Amino acid sequence: MAKEHQCGECIGLCCRYVALPIETPEDKEDYDDIRWYLCHEDITVFVEDDDWYINIKNKCKHLSDDDYRCMIYDKRPKICRGYRHKDCDFAEGEYDYELHFTDDKQMEEYIKIKFDNNIIEKPKKGKLQKAKKKQSRIRSISGAGGAAKNKGQLVRKG
Repeated sequence: MAKEHQCGECIGLCCRYVALPIETPEDKEDYDDIRWYLCHEDITVFVEDDDWYINIKNKCKHLSDDDYRCMIYDKRPKICRGYRHKDCDFAEGEYDYELHFTDDKQMEEYIKIKFDNNIIEKPKKGKLQKAKKKQSRIRSISGAGGAAKNKGQLVRKG
């Protein structure tokens, strides 16, 4: 449980990352996009209350290295002012994420399990038909194989 005046005991954990909501992945391509995020240093992805977030480890430039206090406390952004003790990262215990990915290999394994073992729902019939129509349009625009020969070189149309 968070204590009322624990900021003096903390090293500014809440000021060392930015967590932003991302769209909930719906298909294998969406999950692969998230895998790409995880190929980068200091990036994690987590799910909390069915919402997906990208977590970027990056210290606030206004956090003092000497005493871990905010150097613009009186003019700090609204999101900082709204942060409550009950949400404090200094509180004991681990986060209770539904899912937490710290690297691309974890996501790659998750993709294999979810899609190759058919654990997640398949796209609804209407969505699947729409995707097939889109793929058909792409093929008709770009040629049957998606590419055309031009003077002995393979050139992608589109």
